[in-house]
Amino acid sequence: MLAKIYGSAVQGVQAYPVTIEVSVGSNNESAIVGLPDSAVKESMFRMETAVKQSGFRMPRQRVVVNLAPADVRKEGSAYDLPIALGVLQASGQLAADKLSDYLIMGELSLDGSLRPIKGVLPIAIEARGKFKGFLLPRENADEGAIVSGLDVIGVDSLSQAVDFLEGRCSIEPRVKDTRELFFANLGQYEEDFSHVQGQENIKRALEIAAAGGHNAIMIGPPGAGKTMLARRLPSILPPLDLRESLETTKIHSVAGKLSSADGLVTTRPFRSPHHTISDVALVGGGNVPQPGEISLAHNGVLFLDELPEFKRSVLEVLRQPLEERRISISRARFTVEFPSSFMLIASMNPCPCGYYNHPEKDCVCAPGTVQRYLNRISGPLLDRIDLHVEVTPVSFEKIAHQQRTESSEKIRQRVMAARERQRARFAEHPAIFCNAMMPSPMVTEVCGIQPSGLNLLKTAMQRLGLSARAYDRILKVSRTIADLAASEEIANEHLAEAIQYRSLDRENWAG
Repeated sequence: MLAKIYGSAVQGVQAYPVTIEVSVGSNNESAIVGLPDSAVKESMFRMETAVKQSGFRMPRQRVVVNLAPADVRKEGSAYDLPIALGVLQASGQLAADKLSDYLIMGELSLDGSLRPIKGVLPIAIEARGKFKGFLLPRENADEGAIVSGLDVIGVDSLSQAVDFLEGRCSIEPRVKDTRELFFANLGQYEEDFSHVQGQENIKRALEIAAAGGHNAIMIGPPGAGKTMLARRLPSILPPLDLRESLETTKIHSVAGKLSSADGLVTTRPFRSPHHTISDVALVGGGNVPQPGEISLAHNGVLFLDELPEFKRSVLEVLRQPLEERRISISRARFTVEFPSSFMLIASMNPCPCGYYNHPEKDCVCAPGTVQRYLNRISGPLLDRIDLHVEVTPVSFEKIAHQQRTESSEKIRQRVMAARERQRARFAEHPAIFCNAMMPSPMVTEVCGIQPSGLNLLKTAMQRLGLSARAYDRILKVSRTIADLAASEEIANEHLAEAIQYRSLDRENWAG
């Protein structure tokens, strides 16, 4: 007898339908075909034990399972439940007319209970309009319920799934008001700039970075507060809109890192990988490509602490995603794309000992060591970082002051006002929504400066020994500073402030 169950597979952040065909009674050996990976092949063992433990009988005939389309790789353990239901139907133990109405996915434990799976949100989006409902583990029901127009049925076990499909028990579809859920939890951050004493110049630099979407690097000694400040950056970024929230949730769902109990990401991601990370873990990949840290940081912040300690090959793979805001991973049979529109915030010590240019402590590094340390970061990568911010330690008096400073909410209001001006400016360019994304030809058009400002910039580049790559960066940052000041023109003071954020371009910085 032949049974057909409908499931789904995920490639990149998109899902596509899979038909699970189960035949019982064949003379062939039991097998799963259709390009399954090891986890799918092991489904036969999990399914057989779960069927017996749930009070059903495992047919003595051979069982053949086909996952169609057969020329596309299937991976993961989420096919356990549909395969088990197919075996029960094909062996005459499940007489369910509802099977074709539902897309079914779930991992089985040996006792017949269900474990949560990855990629529920893109699968639910694929199922909407094609199926009446989505039958899945109860722990994933909240995530699936984000998609409206689909009956999301959460079950705890194989036996409960059978009872529901045969009409012996009634399970109400999980329902969530996505907009209500989104606005109820929007922008709730535990860390706030009001808890930071001193460092007003660093807060200002991060405000500029947030307002223009600029990448930034902080250079300072150990204990100066670089990591603490970076962790608070998401709290001053504009809140996610619903489109961004769903886009971000899909990526985290596919990666199996969706931690929200409500199944929806409502805060800007902040990812901080260790410097021992591999290039595949950073950009994504594997035999079945999975999103890496840069995609998990999509619509948020990627923080690289101790930047020179990362392997050179790891840092170089950042260049394309920083420019194109997406990453393409190619395999022999297919290519997947993961979005990667993020702000890069990096930090580093000024030298191996950490005390070069320290106001109180002496640097003990040998001559030339500082420049060699800085050279671990390639010029093309530095080209993509707009702000270089020097961080100095906070004095004891400021630390002990204990007076609350300006909150993240107040800073965020200024950032959002500046972003609105940029959105209006780039209204005819939907792919550009902040100053940092401007291509070079547009910089000349948008960032016009007065002759006196041009002289100021020329003098600064000559006296400070700034490289040519600093020119566009200074203009972009000065445009953002003008937006924060609600100024249509880039004034000389805006240029002067932008010039000071090019520390690493100075010829004598590491001299």
